[in-house]
Amino acid sequence: MSSRSDRDIEKGYTTKQLAAKLRRLADSLESGKNFRIQIAGERVYIPARAIFTIEHEREGKNEEVEFQFKWKN
Repeated sequence: MSSRSDRDIEKGYTTKQLAAKLRRLADSLESGKNFRIQIAGERVYIPARAIFTIEHEREGKNEEVEFQFKWKN
C-alpha cells in the first residue's frame, strides 16, 4: 500500500505564470533533466524518463487539450 494519498487536482494559472512554467519545462526537456513544479501546494518531481503525451477531448461544444507526463515511482 502506498504511503501517499491519491490525488487529482486541477490548478489554474495566469497566462504569464503558465508561460514561465512552460519555458522551464522546455529547458528541462531539451537538457534531459528532471522537472520540478509546485501544484496546489505540493512539489512534484517529474523524472526525465517520464512519458509525455498530448490528449484532445471533445464532448458537445466543450473541448479540452491536456499535456500529460506519466511515470512510475
